[in-house]
Order: sequence, then structure tokens, then C-alpha cells
Amino acid sequence: MRPRSGDDRGSVVAEFAVALPAVALVLLLGAGALAAGGRHVRLQDAVSDAARLAARGESDDRVRAAIAGGVPGATGAIEAREDLVCVTASAPAVLGIEVRASACALAGGL
Repeated sequence: MRPRSGDDRGSVVAEFAVALPAVALVLLLGAGALAAGGRHVRLQDAVSDAARLAARGESDDRVRAAIAGGVPGATGAIEAREDLVCVTASAPAVLGIEVRASACALAGGL
């Protein structure tokens, strides 16, 4: 049997071998972005709770425990701004990204 000119046998495998790493990279980056976004939402929720605790007059240790309980590995700072108590926190996420969140509550709040 004589080979035909312009024979394409094997080209699909070669194209797949070239495209597979790119597809895998896009999926990995997408999953990492979703994980970082989810961690940011959890951190924002924990910071909001911590700001309300701080505004009620809870101890700084209790406020920091609320942040760490919501997002393991998160660290936070508490700051008074006129009539507000603000809490800012950051936490490491996937792929070396650090997420940050802050929230304020009216001091003396219920």
C-alpha cells in the first residue's frame, strides 16, 4: 500500500498533546480563583461578625478568635475611628494570593 500525499494520520494526537497542558492550566487557574473567592467571602463574613463583637465591647482576644474561627490562618487588627470600630483581616489563599477584608460597626452597638 502506497502512502497518500497529505496523510493526516497522527495529527489529532499531536494536536491533543499540545492543547492538553493549556487546558489543564486554565482549569487549574479557574479552580484557584474560585477557591480564593470563596475564602474571601468567608473572611468578609468573619470580619463583619468581629466588627460587631468589637463594637459591643468584647475583648480583643474574642474578636481575633472570631476571625480565626471563621477563616483558619487569618490575622486581624482592630481600630477605632470616631464613632466606628473597624476590623481589618487578611488570610493566605491558594496560589500565593492573600485575601483581605474589612468591616466597621457603630461603637456601642447592640
